[in-house]
Formats: sequence, C-alpha cells, structure tokens
Amino acid sequence: MKVTLKDIAQQSGYSITTVSRALAGYSDVNAQTRQHIIEIANALGYQPNLLARQLRSQRTQTIGLIIPARDNGFSNDFFTQLILGIGDAAALENYDLLVSAQKPGEEEMEAYRRIAGGNRVDGMILARTRYNDPRISYLKSRDHPFVVFGRGAPGEDSDFPYIDVDGQAAIQVVTQHIIERGHRHIGLILPPPDIAFTQYRLTGYQQALAQAGIPYRPEYVVNGDLLRAGGYQGARQLLEHQAELTAIVACNDLMALGAMKAVQERGHQVGRTFAIAGYDDIPAAEYAQPPLTTIHQPLHEIGQRLVQMLIKIIAGNPPEDTHLLLPSKLIVRESSGF
Repeated sequence: MKVTLKDIAQQSGYSITTVSRALAGYSDVNAQTRQHIIEIANALGYQPNLLARQLRSQRTQTIGLIIPARDNGFSNDFFTQLILGIGDAAALENYDLLVSAQKPGEEEMEAYRRIAGGNRVDGMILARTRYNDPRISYLKSRDHPFVVFGRGAPGEDSDFPYIDVDGQAAIQVVTQHIIERGHRHIGLILPPPDIAFTQYRLTGYQQALAQAGIPYRPEYVVNGDLLRAGGYQGARQLLEHQAELTAIVACNDLMALGAMKAVQERGHQVGRTFAIAGYDDIPAAEYAQPPLTTIHQPLHEIGQRLVQMLIKIIAGNPPEDTHLLLPSKLIVRESSGF
C-alpha cells in the first residue's frame, strides 16, 4: 500500500501542508518538527514522487559532467578522484550526477547542447579549461549555471565561477626541489598547448630556473597529451636529442609515469641516476616503482567544493567568493633522489 502525505500527517499530528513543506526542506519549518516528520515518513516507508517534485520546481536534481573520451576517463585516476568527490557531495545534496564521455571538439559541444541546452541538468561542472573555451562561452550564452575546475588562460578574463590550484607556484616549487638535488639539465613535459594551465606551468618552471641562475633552454621543453603515452613519447624525444638531461618534470602524474618507463628503458635508475617528478598525486603515484615525487592537489575535496558552489548558484544564492585559488603541497618520494 502506498504511503501518502495524509498518512504521515495523521501519524505526526501535523497538517498535510506542514508535512509537505518539511519533506521539501522549506526553511519555515523548524528543525525539530522537520526531523520528527522525516522520522515518521521513513518509518512508514514513504517514497516521494520525485517526478512531480521536479515538475513543480522545474529542476532535475541532476548535475552534468562531460569528460574527454580520449582520456579513457574512468581508468584515469585524475578524473576518477574528481568524479568521486563530485558524486559524494551531490549525493549529500540529493542530486544525481550525469557523466558523459565525449571526444573534445564538435562531439563534445553537441553533448553540451543536448544536455545543458536540453535542460537535462540543473548545472554543469567543467574541468581543464582551454584557451577561448567554447564550452564556457556556450553556457554563458544560455545563462546556464556552471562552475569550472580551472581558471582562464593567462591574459584571458576568468569571469566565471571557478576553483583552481596555483599550478604556476606548484611547478616552481617542484622544479626548485629538483634543482636542490643538484640537477641543472631538467626537461619539462607540458600539457597540450590549448590547455589554459599550460602557460602557468611553463612560467613556474622558468621562474625556478631563473632564481637558480640556470638559463632557460626551450629545447628542454616538449608537449605531451596528459596520458602515459604522451609522457613516454615526450621523454624519449627529450632523451634522444638532449642526452645531457638528468631530470624531467612532467606536468601531470600520468605523463610522469610514462616518462619513468622511457627513462628506465635507456638504462637509468630513476631516483639514483635520473630524477622524475609529476603533478596531481593520483593514487598510482605512491605505488610507482620507485614512488613518484609529485604535487598534491586535493582532487576529491575540489570535486566536493565544486558541487557546493554550483548548488548555491543554482539556488540563486552564489557564495561571496566564486574565484578560489587553492595552495598545493610538494610530496617528496624516491623518484627525485635521496
């Protein structure tokens, strides 16, 4: 037998209106009354008509996230940690998470038009900002709520809500760490040129070299694809043409792990005759052979905070600060030497 609001009202002693508003979370019902009504509803096995509630509120109670299909997102620890944080926070707010994997480009934009333009979600979360990012332009044109993990590129306005980690300072710190281990010939594997944070990380590397009095050599720098394969190919390219290198900083852990394989294939002992460092501190970094020195950014926490910011924006009550730049932490492990 289906439990109704009338049944809960009779059992609790409150009116149907009070019961309805308590279960919907309205602030004009005090906390003690709401808790009492919720306990009775749970005891009776009440199941709300979510579709009817969504139609009344004109909300889907769903957040959207589109990840790059070429990254094999669900086997990519970066996105796995981020999605877990987003999913955990969304569940606490009684929101569902719609995840779609699309190839960057027109297929991805079509997904935004289908999901956001079709009002299938109340808000979107974006990751890895790009130069002149068309996703951001589209969502702003639709006045569709969204938040971003990442700022705009240097020289571009970050006139949208975001949470980011100071990647420029982070790469400067990890490069300084490698220099302090005695290295002066240090390669750098950057993300693709169209990623907004690529220039920030290059600048951090250049600043560390300048502070140590080491000339910047552009031939020591290559771009990768943020995957293991890109790190492997980038390291092979560097080692083939710049045999004097004794260290490589990769701008994410997956590329660092790929670089580690290439370096070991050339007979180096990572952590002894060659230093490698990464960025992200994904779970695989700690269990690499040898364990990877890296920059920790709290991906799970960032996912949670993105959801909290987005839900406030959806409700029309955005937080005072929608531009958050978080610090990072250097995690020293064996790959950078003893």
